[in-house]
Amino acid sequence: MIDETSYPQFYALFGGYLNQDSDLWGETLEEIVSCFKRDSSPEEIQDTLAEIEKFRQEAGEKLDEKFDEACGYDFDPVLWGYTTSTFFDELARILTT
Repeated sequence: MIDETSYPQFYALFGGYLNQDSDLWGETLEEIVSCFKRDSSPEEIQDTLAEIEKFRQEAGEKLDEKFDEACGYDFDPVLWGYTTSTFFDELARILTT
């Protein structure tokens, strides 16, 4: 699971929305992330966007591997039709529109 101390917004997003019970929030990634967005303050949304960039920078070329280590059992972007990079792109798009 994502480290709550280093990534508090990821922890909330993956722990509360993008998990085994994600169907409670919607059928598509956009529906689910929109629920997270609705329930979050503008500051929390900005923090989530910053965490996307922080994770990308820290993982570097091992983005898929590092994401799998952090979330592998709880969330796999491949099952949703994404790579880790394209998932982060889509997540940022949803959060900023």
